[in-house]
Amino acid sequence: MGAAVGYYPLAGLALGAVLAGLHWALGQALPAGVVAALALGAWVLLTGALHLDGFLDTCDGLLGGFTPEARLRILRDERVGAYAVAGGMLLLLLKYSAIAASVDATRALLLAPLLGRWAISLAVVAFPYARPQGLGRDIKDQATWRRAALATAIALPACALIGGWLGALAAVAVAVLLLGVARFTLARIPGLTGDIYGAVCELSEAVVLVLFTVRFGT
Repeated sequence: MGAAVGYYPLAGLALGAVLAGLHWALGQALPAGVVAALALGAWVLLTGALHLDGFLDTCDGLLGGFTPEARLRILRDERVGAYAVAGGMLLLLLKYSAIAASVDATRALLLAPLLGRWAISLAVVAFPYARPQGLGRDIKDQATWRRAALATAIALPACALIGGWLGALAAVAVAVLLLGVARFTLARIPGLTGDIYGAVCELSEAVVLVLFTVRFGT
């Protein structure tokens, strides 16, 4: 489990290649909005909504509750609250809009899953885990800084090759986002959880997609 952390960006790149290929193929016959919706639907299906589920739980857990203990209980609760519904709708709407409006959807779809999983690799190694037990705890205990370094050695050159300077900017944006999410989380509970890893991935993907809608120099 810990060894796999170093290869998370490769899994993201493989997913991105599938999504980029699907987006290109659908774009030969369908308008941009329809293509964006179908690509996003495939994205959710291919990942089993795993990280999306973590994002929903994170919205309820970190934004609800009045004590760290209550927030941790909410994070474990399988029921979906108002924060999760609102957050999930806004996240999917943002991703959809960004794909539809992207100046280079191919590169955006290649880089977003890659950098999202790179962010998970860094989050697992760099920040404490909130619970004494659980799948995330097992991964955290077995992961090392060597695995985070391997993930970085895979992710950053891939960003440069695929995205050039914009890929490098996307990596910086994701790193800043990770620090912000971690700081917010640690102010509310004593560490990260598996759900928060999923939220980190989803938010990182969204940031990359949005970055590729910016028309620099125009």
